[in-house]
Formats: sequence, C-alpha cells, structure tokens
Amino acid sequence: MKGRTAAIAIATSLLVATPALADQGCAGARAASSSKLVVHVTGVRPATGEVAITVYPDDKRRFLAKGGKLARQRVRAAASVRTCFWLPQGSYAVAIYHDRDGDRDFDRTIVGLPAEGFGFSNDPETRTGLPPLAAVRFRVGAGERLMPIQMKYLR
Repeated sequence: MKGRTAAIAIATSLLVATPALADQGCAGARAASSSKLVVHVTGVRPATGEVAITVYPDDKRRFLAKGGKLARQRVRAAASVRTCFWLPQGSYAVAIYHDRDGDRDFDRTIVGLPAEGFGFSNDPETRTGLPPLAAVRFRVGAGERLMPIQMKYLR
C-alpha cells in the first residue's frame, strides 16, 4: 500500500510539473501578459551544427539589422527543430538560418548568395532577394502562436 501511495504521489507531482517543464527553454521572461511564440523549423539538412532562430520587432530599421533583434535561440540541428519565446502581444518577424559549421555566422558564397539554409516567418518567396518586413510580419495575440518555417537551401 505504501508503494502504491508513493507511486501516486510521484505521478501526481510529475503531472503538476509538466506545464512548467514544457516552458523551460523559452527565451524571454514570462509575465502574466506574455504570449508564447513557438517556432517550428522543418527541412533542416544535414543534422549538423545548429539552427539560429531570431525574433525581430515590427520595425523596418531593425529587421535583419545588426543589433536589431529582440531575442535569439540557437538549437542543435535536427531534421525538425522547435523552440519558443515569451513575448508581449504584438507584431513580429522571425528569421532563421542553419549554421552548419557552428561558427555563429551566416556563411555566403563568393558572389554573396547564402551558403547555408535560411528561412523567414510566413515562408515568403526569396528567389529575388530578401523579403520585405511586410511579407514576414505576423501577429502574436493572447495565448500561444505557432509559426512553422521551412528551411530553404540554394544548393
């Protein structure tokens, strides 16, 4: 009977702790008014290095600019990766890249084209250059927002 009571107590404590455990690893401070942005990146190949996921504010001057980010997470590369951010409700943009060699730099070819995988929120077309902020902007409302992004490779 004591063993069964202990097992029930342990199981109950794990169930109660599960939401807290699920929120570990989210960037940013969680506040009562915070919303959770979950970014799910697919199509990462090969599963080496890391994937950098960067959140930008709804500001053209800061989008993709040095020092313009609100938050960044780097996660170990896998075919599919997921991470989260605590943010106030509002409009944002996300940019990702596959840092295959782990040098924390977005590598380019000799002619300036991306040598590593990349992507943006809303999966805009990028054949003719970087997308404008308007194409990648999205709204985070109350609760949780899922943003799926497909990694793109030029070669």
